[in-house]
Amino acid sequence: MEIVIGLPKGSLNNVNRGNTYQLFKDAGYEVRGYEPGNESYEINIANDDEIKAFLTRPQSTPVELNRGMVDIAIVGEDWVKEESVSHEGGITKIGDLDYGQTRLIVAVPVDSPYFSLSEFFRLNKDRKTPILCFTEYPNLTRKHIMENDGYKEVFGDSIPLVQVRGLVDGENDMVQIINSDGATEVYIAKGADLIVDNTQTGSSLKKAGLVELETIMHSSAGLYAGVSCVDEKLEKAKMIFEQLYGATTARKYFDVKFNVNNDIALVVSDFLVDNGYCSDEPTINSGSKFSQINVLIEKNKFPEMLNGIKKYNASSVVRNDVKQYVK
Repeated sequence: MEIVIGLPKGSLNNVNRGNTYQLFKDAGYEVRGYEPGNESYEINIANDDEIKAFLTRPQSTPVELNRGMVDIAIVGEDWVKEESVSHEGGITKIGDLDYGQTRLIVAVPVDSPYFSLSEFFRLNKDRKTPILCFTEYPNLTRKHIMENDGYKEVFGDSIPLVQVRGLVDGENDMVQIINSDGATEVYIAKGADLIVDNTQTGSSLKKAGLVELETIMHSSAGLYAGVSCVDEKLEKAKMIFEQLYGATTARKYFDVKFNVNNDIALVVSDFLVDNGYCSDEPTINSGSKFSQINVLIEKNKFPEMLNGIKKYNASSVVRNDVKQYVK
C-alpha cells in the first residue's frame, strides 16, 4: 500500500511561519528534499516507504485532492473553502494541525471613508465606473459579497463578474472580482477599490497603506483527505495525522525537572497539581536526600510555576523542549 501526500510550498514551509519540514522531523519522519527554501518536487520520507510525497502549491492542492492526484495533503482551510464554494467535492478534513493561522480579510485604502463593506457599497451606489476587487480567492470573495446587506440593497441578487485570466463569469460588471497571483495589496496603489487577502498580523497591510474592513474567515493548516483516500489509505492517513498532531501539540509544552528535599516532595507535587502546572500527575524520583520532580507544563504557565517552586527551595531546574506529545 502506498499513500501519496502533498506537502505545501510557500508560507507553510517557512521557518518564520509554518515550517512543515520541521514538523515532520519532530514527528519522527526522516524527510529529505523538503528543507525550507530548497524544496524538491519529489520528496523522500526515508523511514516510511509507504509514503510518497510531492510538493504542492496551496492554490492547486484542493484541485489535486478532488481529482485523486494526491491522497492526502497539508493545506490551509482557506484554500479548501475556495475550491468548494460551488460544490462540496470529495475533500474531508482528517484534523487541524494548529499552525499556519491566518485570516481572510477585506481591505481598503487607509484614508477611505468606509467602516464596513455594507457602507462601501451604499456609498458607491451611484458611481459610473466598475468597482474593482483583486484577490487570490475569487470564489470566496464573490460568495461573501453576494451575502453582504449593502451589496444586496444596491445590486439585488445579481452575480458579480469574476475574471480569472481570460475566463469571465457573472452578470454584474459594475462589481468586478479579478484574480491576482500574489502581492495582492499592490493593486490598491494601481487603482483597485478593495482587495481580499490573507493576513496573520495585518502589518503588511498597514505598510501598504491599507485598513481592514472585515474578516471573511479564520484559517489554519490541516491534514485533508481527497477522493482516493479510502480504506487502508484512510487508516494510514489517520496514523500520519496522530504523529503530526503529537508534534504540534508538543510545541506548547516544556519538559521540566527540578530537585526538592525529600520531606516536601509530596507537598510540592500537590502544589503543582492544585495549580494546574502539569499535564498529568508529576513524576517523583526519590534519592537519599533529594527528590527529582518531573512535569510536563504548558509554556505559558512556566514562569508562574518557576516562581512558585522557588518558595520550596527548588534547585537544579532544567527545562527542555518537547518533540512529541501524544495523550
